[in-house]
Amino acid sequence: MSASHRVLDKTYDAFLFDMDGTLLNSIVVIERVWSEWAVRHGFEPEVLMKTIHGVRASDAIRQLGLPGVDPVAEAKLLLDQEMADFDGIIEIPGSIRFLNALPRDRWGIVTSAPIELARRRMAAAGIPTPTMIVSGEEVSSGKPSPECYLLGASRLGVDPARCLIFEDAVAGILAGEAAGADVTVIAETHATPFETPHFTIANYSAWQPRLTEDGRLGLSPL
Repeated sequence: MSASHRVLDKTYDAFLFDMDGTLLNSIVVIERVWSEWAVRHGFEPEVLMKTIHGVRASDAIRQLGLPGVDPVAEAKLLLDQEMADFDGIIEIPGSIRFLNALPRDRWGIVTSAPIELARRRMAAAGIPTPTMIVSGEEVSSGKPSPECYLLGASRLGVDPARCLIFEDAVAGILAGEAAGADVTVIAETHATPFETPHFTIANYSAWQPRLTEDGRLGLSPL
């Protein structure tokens, strides 16, 4: 059975969404802030940008193994810059309509971003605030660890294996897989497409959630 049939033919207890690149597009801000940081530390911005999507800033910096650089302190400096820059943040097409069609207790956001940055970016893009958010600050291991998605499912009171996760980045996709959930990949912000076995859609413009008679959620074309 194809990935699309697996997702479209199934129903779920809850939908879990990544934020950046999945519900909203903040690439212009991320590129402005991280490009400056890359140049300051001797990296080509284009090369560095390929390593940071979907993971916590401190983890991305830690993976670089820079001598004498404190990943937590550097991540705080980057956060301060990102907290002051919201110019150009927009919704992924159709995401606001899609989220507003979901029962409020049946979806949540699981992001690698700190909670205050997440809330401000959602406000800038007009994304509705869910009743459940898991931020990168709340887990000991960030994506690709499944810890964040396991926590999100737990807070909604559902089995992660009965969730559909919406993601855009490889680290988040791996986290969703490891949590035992089905994954739908949002490709709107992918400058370079990558191979994935998961159901993939550009954005939400041609899709809508459906609520079944037994109260479960599905994904359907408009």
